[in-house]
Amino acid sequence: MIEIGTQVDLSHPPDRVWLALTDLELLGRWFVEAETVEGVPDRLLLHTSGLPGFDADVEVEVTERNAPELLSLRCDEAGRLTELTCAVTATREGSRLAVREVTTHGAWSAEQHEAREQQLRQALTVRLPAILDWLAFQQVDLRRGEAGMTAELPVIGAGGPSAGPRRRRRTLVALVGGAVLVAGTAAWIALPTGSDPAAAPAPTGTPSASATAVAPTVAPTVTPSARPSRTVASATARPSRTPSAKPSRTPSSAPPPSPQVVVAARYETDSSRLFGYTGEIVVDNPGSAAANWSVVVTLAEGTTVDDVDDATWRQDGRTITFTGPAVSAGGSQTFRFDVRDSRPKAREPESCTIDGKPCAGL
Repeated sequence: MIEIGTQVDLSHPPDRVWLALTDLELLGRWFVEAETVEGVPDRLLLHTSGLPGFDADVEVEVTERNAPELLSLRCDEAGRLTELTCAVTATREGSRLAVREVTTHGAWSAEQHEAREQQLRQALTVRLPAILDWLAFQQVDLRRGEAGMTAELPVIGAGGPSAGPRRRRRTLVALVGGAVLVAGTAAWIALPTGSDPAAAPAPTGTPSASATAVAPTVAPTVTPSARPSRTVASATARPSRTPSAKPSRTPSSAPPPSPQVVVAARYETDSSRLFGYTGEIVVDNPGSAAANWSVVVTLAEGTTVDDVDDATWRQDGRTITFTGPAVSAGGSQTFRFDVRDSRPKAREPESCTIDGKPCAGL
């Protein structure tokens, strides 16, 4: 288990810190852009792909929420699983935020670990305080004693009294925007977007090439039966009669039957993620001749295939058909496919068949 963790003391109350942690618009300002998963509560996609220390977007599931003190998340970054905890405690000066992330499946390289830790420290110590200050400015009562509360700051300098509320708001946004840009541009974490799978090419069938050995036809041979002539003593000599030879008939060899080729398939879940899994199928050919194959997988409703390695595929609704080169006699062919599945903790397809026969392992 590998751990990344840091904490920061903030001059803001826990409620304001909690808002910055849970509001998606604010989260995108100091951490990384995020979006909810349609129809799936407590799930987010953090767009971290391309950031230092990250290989892909991060899929997040909220496992515990206790406002404004504790937020626990289960994260999935392309098969690497982690648990992330954000704890907020009140202090005399404001609050303390402690963030801890530990791996539960897979690991980071040394370079990734260092880059992620640096991103986390920068987000918590530079960008988050800037956003919290910005929130505080909007809640300040600068004209207490006049007509009600206001979130506007007065403009001092070249603008003069003639500058209206709109001018003052633009100046405030420019000041805060400049502070955020100077604070830093790196983000901490990101999640994957639910991109539509690319259209799969239509499978190209490989014609079966079963060779049938045919023995050559042997022409019939004529074997005369030699029988000696018999001389009969009589007054008049008769010629001997030799019967006509009857050829022996050798039937032509019939072609041997074509070998019966029976292929089989085995399914296994290679890895699982928060929103899907990677399936692996091995096609075995125990026969004595090369054989074509076709594997049909049925997925759950609303499930799609993102990517396939070492096979041609097409999707028709929930049915995925995989084909590939003929498997040599006694050989095997392995292919893998990535599935995005909306079911909680889904780890395998609903069914798998090869040439109409069930795959082993399901």
